[in-house]
Amino acid sequence: MGFREDFVWGAATSSYQIEGAAFQDGKGWDIWDVFCKEKGRIYEDQNGDVACDHYHRFREDVALMKELGIQAYRFSINWSRVFPNGTGKVNEQGVHFYNELVDELLAAGIEPYITLYHWEMPYEIYKKGGWMNREIVEWFSDYAAYIVRAFSDRVTKYFTLNEPQCFIGLGYLSGVHAPGLKVPIRDTFLMAHHALMAHGMAVKKMREAARQDILIGIAPTGSMSYPDSDKPEDIEAARQHMMHMVPNLGNWTWNTPWWSDPVFFAQYPEDGQRIYREYLPEFSREDMQLIAQPIDIYGQNIYNGNRIRMGADGRPEVVKRPDGFPKTATGWPVTPEALGWGAYFLYKRYQKPLYITENGMSCHDTVSLDGKVHDPNRIDFTSRYLHELKLASERGADIRGYFHWSLMDNFEWANGYNERFGLIYVDYATQKRIIKDSGYWYRDMIRENGRSL
Repeated sequence: MGFREDFVWGAATSSYQIEGAAFQDGKGWDIWDVFCKEKGRIYEDQNGDVACDHYHRFREDVALMKELGIQAYRFSINWSRVFPNGTGKVNEQGVHFYNELVDELLAAGIEPYITLYHWEMPYEIYKKGGWMNREIVEWFSDYAAYIVRAFSDRVTKYFTLNEPQCFIGLGYLSGVHAPGLKVPIRDTFLMAHHALMAHGMAVKKMREAARQDILIGIAPTGSMSYPDSDKPEDIEAARQHMMHMVPNLGNWTWNTPWWSDPVFFAQYPEDGQRIYREYLPEFSREDMQLIAQPIDIYGQNIYNGNRIRMGADGRPEVVKRPDGFPKTATGWPVTPEALGWGAYFLYKRYQKPLYITENGMSCHDTVSLDGKVHDPNRIDFTSRYLHELKLASERGADIRGYFHWSLMDNFEWANGYNERFGLIYVDYATQKRIIKDSGYWYRDMIRENGRSL
């Protein structure tokens, strides 16, 4: 069995992390432009002003994708490059850039998948309250509709929001990402509600604006759970652990069902409503129906998870990782089963065609004496994770595609250029690109549709 014959092999990036040209050609400021100007916020006070200079080098980057046999490219549009003030006047130079990128991709036989929000909030929108202001439901959905009108003659796959868990949790709860705030817990729940409503309204307006049939999804993330053994009770424990809300105020956004249940079932999880009752905003039946606008596909960014077994008391329990458990360069645990079981549990619960919209690892990559970048750890990591994803397909999950994070090394948010996730190495001083060993390995996987995994 394995992967379907039409399985999509892709790679992903986001605009602020690679584009550069932060203040060129009419682009407005976004919250990351502002955040990176504050001392001490980013590793070594680095910023995305130039990043990978993709804005000027996109043709070279598309040619590298073609060389790797990439079938689909998931990229985000910077809202402030198209609408410098978030609303109102369109920046035609910004639209021109994305038009050129889309045309270049199509000419290379690569299908574009557009993400509408990968954390690039226009600063002018932020100044009006951002996610705290209910008007963002209209602001974001108007922007989304414009993008669909502009590109749906050629682009048919769209994701609305990328990882709301992060842009709310890391942006406003822990404050380690832009805009770098620590706000009251109640405010974060209100922002989350507005973000989901903005998604729902965007779906509605995108369908009205589309120039042909389009597929719309959302791309959340979360910590996955996988069973300690193949015993039915451990599998059930892992499922319960992943789909139940955990009472953790300081990190509440990492609860998976809080973000997906409303999209598919028009209601927040009952246990979450009970646990967090005193912090929840008022929400109406109309709000929930808006959030639950029907979508076509479901994205999930999966990196790691926890091993779970059924405890003696009949409740799921986390199995402690053994000493010396493998980690990536970022310090994240290497847990391949999280991709397979996580995808399986998500599909069983939500019954929607699933794309892994991000998965990958940071390595300590260097250019060797032979001028090449040898990254056996990434090859091993990706091979193990994809093997588990293949098992999820064989268990009956409808897995449509996989987007490796990332196409190229880039600005990794608060970690700056200290982390390298790419299949392509970037020398930031010269902007020279070098395809890593993992890039060529991935090319071979694509050619054989993962049969040897």
